[in-house]
Amino acid sequence: MGLLVFIDTIALCLVVSSALLQRFEEAPKPDGSLSFLVIGDWGRKGAYNQSQVAFQMGVIGKQLNIDFVISTGDNFYDNGLTGIDDPAFDDSFTKIYTSSSLHKQWYSVLGNHDYRGDVEAQLSPVLRNYDKRWLCLRSFIVNAEVAEFFFVDTTPFVDKYFTEPGDHVYDWRGIHPRKKYISNLLKDVDLALRESNAKWKIVVGHHTIRSAGQHGNTAELVNQLLPILQANNIDMFINGHDHCLQHISSIESGIQFFTSGGGSKAWRGVVNKWKEEEMKLYYDGQGFMSVQLTQTEIDIVFYDVFGHVLHKWNTSKQLHRPS
Repeated sequence: MGLLVFIDTIALCLVVSSALLQRFEEAPKPDGSLSFLVIGDWGRKGAYNQSQVAFQMGVIGKQLNIDFVISTGDNFYDNGLTGIDDPAFDDSFTKIYTSSSLHKQWYSVLGNHDYRGDVEAQLSPVLRNYDKRWLCLRSFIVNAEVAEFFFVDTTPFVDKYFTEPGDHVYDWRGIHPRKKYISNLLKDVDLALRESNAKWKIVVGHHTIRSAGQHGNTAELVNQLLPILQANNIDMFINGHDHCLQHISSIESGIQFFTSGGGSKAWRGVVNKWKEEEMKLYYDGQGFMSVQLTQTEIDIVFYDVFGHVLHKWNTSKQLHRPS
C-alpha cells in the first residue's frame, strides 16, 4: 500500500494549537450534542470476548448514533505492533469492529503493552491507508465545541517500565530525555486546559489515577498530573489499564474517574478496599461505556459483554455561569 497523503483523506481538520499538542476538530450533531463510546485494553484478535464486546458496541453505537470512539490504550496485545504491516492491526481492529455504527473516527492513546512493540507503527498515518478510522498519537486535543478532550501519553510517567522492565523491551524512541519529555507534556496539558473555554473538560489516558483494581493508583500520575487536573477543574478522567469497568466519584476534587478497560481479557478477581461514598461502580469483567452530553447535561452508561446496563450516572451544569 502506498504512502498516505495526510490532507483531505481524513474527516478531521488539524489546526494550529497554542501549545505543542496537535488539535483536531470534531463536529457535534446539529443540535450541539455529542455521543461516543469508550473501550480499552482490547486487541486480542477477537479472543477473550473481544468480538462479543465489539458486537454490543455496534448495537449501542447505532442506538446512540455515536460520533466517535475513544480507545484508552493497550490496543494490541501482548507486545504492540511489529510494524505497519503487522496483520494484528487487521485481525484485532478492522476485522473485529465491523458494525457500521463503529465506522466513525477512533481516537486512541498508547498503553504500556503498545510501547512493547513498534510505537512508530501505531502512530504512523500509513495505517490510515488500511483503515481510515484509525488515529493514534502520543498526546493531542480534540475540540468538539461542547467538550474538549485532552489525550495524555501516560506510559512514560511510570518509573518501573524504565527501572524494572524485566523481560520486556520498550520502544522509547521520541521519549528521551524522559524528564524533559514529561515536563514539556505537563506544561502543554496545563496550558491547554487553562486556555480551554469548553463546557466540559475531559482528560483521557491509559493509566489509572484512582482505581481499586489490580494496578491501583498510579503514583506518578497522582503526584504529577492530578494537581494540574484539579487546578483546572476538569470534569472527568477516563482511563484503561485495569481490566475492569469502574466509576470513582472524588469527594476531594469533584473529578469523576472512569475506567473502561474491559475490551477483552478481564475477570482478574482483584478489588481493593475503597471509600463506599466514592465507589459508584466496580465490575471485574468485560464491557464498555457510553457518553452522551449537551451544553447542560452528561449521561454515562456502562454495559457488560451482553449489552446489559451495569451503571448509569448523570450530572448537569448551568448553561451560563452566574454573574
